[in-house]
Amino acid sequence: MDVYEAVRSRRAVRGFTDRQVPAQTLARVLSGAAWAPSASNLQPWHAYVLTGEPLEDLKKRAGERVTTGDAWDEPEYEQYPADLQSPYRERRFAFGEQRYGGLGIARGDLEARQRAASANWDCFGAPAALFCYIDRGMGPAQWSDIGMYLQTVMLLLRDEGLHSCAQMAWAKYHRTVAEVLSPPKDLVLFCGMSIGYEDMSATEARTGRAPLDETVTFIDGCVRG
Repeated sequence: MDVYEAVRSRRAVRGFTDRQVPAQTLARVLSGAAWAPSASNLQPWHAYVLTGEPLEDLKKRAGERVTTGDAWDEPEYEQYPADLQSPYRERRFAFGEQRYGGLGIARGDLEARQRAASANWDCFGAPAALFCYIDRGMGPAQWSDIGMYLQTVMLLLRDEGLHSCAQMAWAKYHRTVAEVLSPPKDLVLFCGMSIGYEDMSATEARTGRAPLDETVTFIDGCVRG
Protein backbone atom coordinates (compact mmCIF):
# COMPACT_ATOMS: atom_id res chain seq x y z
CA MET A 1 0.00 0.00 0.00
CA ASP A 2 1.22 3.49 -0.87
CA VAL A 3 2.25 5.41 2.27
CA TYR A 4 -0.16 8.26 1.51
CA GLU A 5 -2.97 5.77 1.02
CA ALA A 6 -2.14 4.11 4.34
CA VAL A 7 -2.22 7.49 6.13
CA ARG A 8 -5.47 8.56 4.49
CA SER A 9 -7.24 5.24 5.09
CA ARG A 10 -6.13 4.85 8.71
CA ARG A 11 -8.88 5.83 11.10
CA ALA A 12 -10.37 4.77 14.43
CA VAL A 13 -12.55 1.80 13.48
CA ARG A 14 -15.18 0.93 16.07
CA GLY A 15 -16.64 -2.21 14.57
CA PHE A 16 -14.73 -5.41 13.75
CA THR A 17 -15.61 -8.87 12.46
CA ASP A 18 -14.63 -11.99 14.41
CA ARG A 19 -12.23 -13.07 11.64
CA GLN A 20 -8.99 -14.03 13.36
CA VAL A 21 -5.77 -12.13 12.67
CA PRO A 22 -2.90 -14.52 11.82
CA ALA A 23 -0.15 -14.54 14.45
CA GLN A 24 2.51 -14.22 11.77
CA THR A 25 0.84 -11.06 10.49
CA LEU A 26 0.94 -9.46 13.93
CA ALA A 27 4.57 -10.51 14.35
CA ARG A 28 5.44 -9.03 10.94
CA VAL A 29 3.76 -5.71 11.79
CA LEU A 30 5.44 -5.40 15.17
CA SER A 31 8.83 -6.38 13.76
CA GLY A 32 8.46 -3.58 11.24
CA ALA A 33 7.21 -1.09 13.84
CA ALA A 34 10.35 -1.70 15.88
CA TRP A 35 12.06 0.63 13.39
CA ALA A 36 9.95 3.58 14.56
CA PRO A 37 12.13 6.54 15.60
CA SER A 38 12.97 7.25 19.23
CA ALA A 39 15.36 9.72 20.86
CA SER A 40 18.79 8.14 21.28
CA ASN A 41 17.19 4.85 20.20
CA LEU A 42 15.71 4.26 23.66
CA GLN A 43 12.74 2.37 22.19
CA PRO A 44 10.70 3.06 25.35
CA TRP A 45 7.62 1.08 24.33
CA HIS A 46 6.53 -2.15 26.00
CA ALA A 47 3.81 -3.82 23.94
CA TYR A 48 1.63 -6.76 24.94
CA VAL A 49 -0.54 -8.49 22.34
CA LEU A 50 -3.66 -10.39 23.37
CA THR A 51 -5.76 -12.79 21.29
CA GLY A 52 -7.97 -15.80 21.96
CA GLU A 53 -8.89 -16.82 25.50
CA PRO A 54 -6.66 -14.26 27.29
CA LEU A 55 -8.35 -11.42 25.38
CA GLU A 56 -11.80 -12.85 26.06
CA ASP A 57 -10.89 -13.07 29.75
CA LEU A 58 -9.93 -9.40 29.78
CA LYS A 59 -13.10 -8.37 27.96
CA LYS A 60 -15.18 -10.35 30.47
CA ARG A 61 -13.44 -8.76 33.46
CA ALA A 62 -13.82 -5.26 32.04
CA GLY A 63 -17.43 -5.95 31.07
CA GLU A 64 -18.25 -7.02 34.62
CA ARG A 65 -16.85 -3.74 35.92
CA VAL A 66 -18.98 -1.80 33.45
CA THR A 67 -22.11 -3.79 34.36
CA THR A 68 -21.65 -3.28 38.11
CA GLY A 69 -20.87 0.41 37.71
CA ASP A 70 -17.41 0.00 39.22
CA ALA A 71 -15.56 3.31 39.36
CA TRP A 72 -12.63 3.93 37.03
CA ASP A 73 -9.15 3.34 38.38
CA GLU A 74 -7.10 6.19 39.77
CA PRO A 75 -5.52 7.83 36.69
CA GLU A 76 -1.79 7.38 36.22
CA TYR A 77 -1.48 10.27 33.79
CA GLU A 78 -3.61 13.20 32.65
CA GLN A 79 -5.35 12.40 29.37
CA TYR A 80 -6.47 15.99 28.73
CA PRO A 81 -5.62 19.29 30.44
CA ALA A 82 -8.28 20.19 33.00
CA ASP A 83 -8.72 23.58 31.32
CA LEU A 84 -8.61 22.67 27.64
CA GLN A 85 -8.14 25.86 25.64
CA SER A 86 -9.32 26.93 22.18
CA PRO A 87 -9.14 25.60 19.49
CA TYR A 88 -8.66 22.18 21.13
CA ARG A 89 -11.80 22.50 23.23
CA GLU A 90 -13.91 23.12 20.12
CA ARG A 91 -12.30 20.25 18.23
CA ARG A 92 -13.02 17.85 21.07
CA PHE A 93 -16.61 19.08 21.26
CA ALA A 94 -17.04 18.66 17.49
CA PHE A 95 -15.71 15.11 17.71
CA GLY A 96 -18.24 14.22 20.39
CA GLU A 97 -21.07 15.74 18.39
CA GLN A 98 -20.11 13.77 15.28
CA ARG A 99 -19.35 10.52 17.10
CA TYR A 100 -22.53 10.34 19.14
CA GLY A 101 -24.70 12.21 16.65
CA GLY A 102 -23.81 9.56 14.07
CA LEU A 103 -25.14 6.95 16.49
CA GLY A 104 -28.37 8.89 16.93
CA ILE A 105 -27.53 9.78 20.53
CA ALA A 106 -28.67 13.18 21.75
CA ARG A 107 -26.15 15.49 23.38
CA GLY A 108 -27.81 15.31 26.80
CA ASP A 109 -28.38 11.54 26.81
CA LEU A 110 -25.48 10.65 29.09
CA GLU A 111 -26.71 7.10 29.70
CA ALA A 112 -26.73 6.31 25.97
CA ARG A 113 -23.30 7.89 25.59
CA GLN A 114 -21.95 5.71 28.38
CA ARG A 115 -23.42 2.60 26.74
CA ALA A 116 -21.72 3.52 23.47
CA ALA A 117 -18.44 4.20 25.26
CA SER A 118 -18.61 0.81 27.01
CA ALA A 119 -17.91 -0.86 23.65
CA ASN A 120 -14.30 0.24 24.19
CA TRP A 121 -13.87 -2.52 26.74
CA ASP A 122 -15.08 -5.16 24.31
CA CYS A 123 -12.45 -3.84 21.85
CA PHE A 124 -15.40 -3.14 19.53
CA GLY A 125 -15.51 -6.87 18.83
CA ALA A 126 -11.91 -7.05 17.61
CA PRO A 127 -10.17 -10.45 17.90
CA ALA A 128 -6.77 -8.94 18.76
CA ALA A 129 -5.57 -6.13 20.98
CA LEU A 130 -2.30 -4.43 21.79
CA PHE A 131 -1.54 -2.76 25.12
CA CYS A 132 1.27 -0.24 25.18
CA TYR A 133 3.16 0.59 28.38
CA ILE A 134 5.97 3.01 29.23
CA ASP A 135 8.33 3.20 32.20
CA ARG A 136 7.16 5.55 34.93
CA GLY A 137 10.48 7.38 34.93
CA MET A 138 10.29 8.43 31.29
CA GLY A 139 9.60 12.03 30.29
CA PRO A 140 7.60 13.87 27.60
CA ALA A 141 10.12 13.09 24.86
CA GLN A 142 9.76 9.36 25.44
CA TRP A 143 5.95 9.65 25.50
CA SER A 144 6.21 11.23 22.04
CA ASP A 145 8.31 8.25 20.96
CA ILE A 146 5.42 6.03 22.03
CA GLY A 147 3.11 7.99 19.74
CA MET A 148 5.42 7.50 16.77
CA TYR A 149 5.64 3.79 17.51
CA LEU A 150 1.87 3.38 17.69
CA GLN A 151 1.34 5.35 14.48
CA THR A 152 3.87 3.09 12.75
CA VAL A 153 1.98 0.03 14.00
CA MET A 154 -1.32 1.40 12.70
CA LEU A 155 0.07 2.24 9.26
CA LEU A 156 1.64 -1.19 8.88
CA LEU A 157 -1.68 -2.75 9.87
CA ARG A 158 -3.27 -0.90 6.97
CA ASP A 159 -0.72 -2.42 4.61
CA GLU A 160 -1.90 -5.83 5.85
CA GLY A 161 -5.54 -4.97 5.15
CA LEU A 162 -6.25 -4.55 8.85
CA HIS A 163 -7.76 -1.70 10.83
CA SER A 164 -7.27 -0.48 14.38
CA CYS A 165 -8.54 1.83 17.08
CA ALA A 166 -6.13 3.34 19.61
CA GLN A 167 -7.89 3.59 22.98
CA MET A 168 -6.73 5.64 25.94
CA ALA A 169 -9.98 4.41 27.50
CA TRP A 170 -8.20 1.25 28.60
CA ALA A 171 -6.05 3.32 30.97
CA LYS A 172 -9.22 3.84 33.01
CA TYR A 173 -9.22 0.12 33.78
CA HIS A 174 -5.45 -0.30 34.05
CA ARG A 175 -5.77 -2.50 37.14
CA THR A 176 -7.95 -4.98 35.25
CA VAL A 177 -5.52 -5.06 32.34
CA ALA A 178 -2.68 -5.70 34.79
CA GLU A 179 -4.58 -8.65 36.28
CA VAL A 180 -4.37 -10.37 32.91
CA LEU A 181 -0.98 -9.15 31.66
CA SER A 182 1.00 -8.99 34.95
CA PRO A 183 3.32 -6.19 33.75
CA PRO A 184 6.22 -5.02 35.93
CA LYS A 185 5.08 -2.44 38.50
CA ASP A 186 7.36 0.24 37.06
CA LEU A 187 5.30 0.37 33.85
CA VAL A 188 2.34 2.67 33.13
CA LEU A 189 -0.41 1.65 30.71
CA PHE A 190 -0.67 4.37 28.06
CA CYS A 191 -3.36 2.86 25.85
CA GLY A 192 -4.87 -0.19 24.28
CA MET A 193 -5.40 -0.76 20.57
CA SER A 194 -8.11 -2.89 19.00
CA ILE A 195 -6.93 -4.73 15.88
CA GLY A 196 -8.85 -6.67 13.27
CA TYR A 197 -10.84 -6.68 10.05
CA GLU A 198 -13.42 -3.93 9.71
CA ASP A 199 -17.10 -4.77 9.97
CA MET A 200 -18.35 -2.80 6.98
CA SER A 201 -21.90 -2.76 8.33
CA ALA A 202 -20.71 -0.74 11.33
CA THR A 203 -18.84 1.95 9.39
CA GLU A 204 -19.05 5.43 10.91
CA ALA A 205 -18.43 8.81 9.34
CA ARG A 206 -14.78 9.78 9.55
CA THR A 207 -13.85 12.69 11.78
CA GLY A 208 -12.61 15.69 9.80
CA ARG A 209 -9.33 17.53 10.15
CA ALA A 210 -8.50 21.18 10.71
CA PRO A 211 -7.56 23.24 7.63
CA LEU A 212 -3.83 23.22 6.93
CA ASP A 213 -3.41 26.89 7.79
CA GLU A 214 -4.67 26.23 11.33
CA THR A 215 -1.87 23.80 12.13
CA VAL A 216 0.98 24.63 9.73
CA THR A 217 2.89 27.86 9.13
CA PHE A 218 4.91 28.12 5.93
CA ILE A 219 7.95 30.41 6.06
CA ASP A 220 9.19 32.11 2.87
CA GLY A 221 11.40 29.71 0.94
CA CYS A 222 9.30 26.63 1.68
CA VAL A 223 7.91 24.85 -1.34
CA ARG A 224 4.12 24.51 -1.18
CA GLY A 225 2.37 21.65 -2.96
